[in-house]
Amino acid sequence: MAWWIWLIIILVIVIGIFVALYIVGNKMQKKQAAQKEMMKEQAQPVTMLVIDKKMLPMRDAGLPKIVMEQTPKRYQKAKMPIVKAKIGPQIMNLICDDGIYDQMPVRGEVKAMVSGIYIISVKNVRGKVVEKPGKKTFGEKLRAKQRKYQNMYDKDMAETKLSKEQKADAKAKAKAEREREKKIQKM
Repeated sequence: MAWWIWLIIILVIVIGIFVALYIVGNKMQKKQAAQKEMMKEQAQPVTMLVIDKKMLPMRDAGLPKIVMEQTPKRYQKAKMPIVKAKIGPQIMNLICDDGIYDQMPVRGEVKAMVSGIYIISVKNVRGKVVEKPGKKTFGEKLRAKQRKYQNMYDKDMAETKLSKEQKADAKAKAKAEREREKKIQKM
């Protein structure tokens, strides 16, 4: 076979892989958005005193046994943002959202939205949030980018929801006008 036939075959395979990754990525993104919506619905406001925060693997974080059983093995070794906090009389280990991990003050009181053992958002921080002087680490830069893009995504989703509602209103108005025209024609 000629070299250009091999090149075409390789290009077709690469394009097929990119299309498959695009489709799988869209499905996973929709699934993640649905899970976040469900978590936001179930979230409750909680006042907590943050004792410590660290990036730890799940197996070293001291999370409940049922959480460890439900998590796949490959994710148990990955480092996650863990917050040790005092909620009422209890001291608990909670999983923090990557986007808000940098906002959590150590040894500070926080009002946060919590869904189960997952901290979704920080509403109010009592006292000053002490910014670290100097360079940001690579993880902090990534979390800042994630916060920025998540806010942009939430804003776009809110706009599309409004546009869907506006479309539904326009359809309802058009349907009502058609019915009025039919009534006028019958007369």
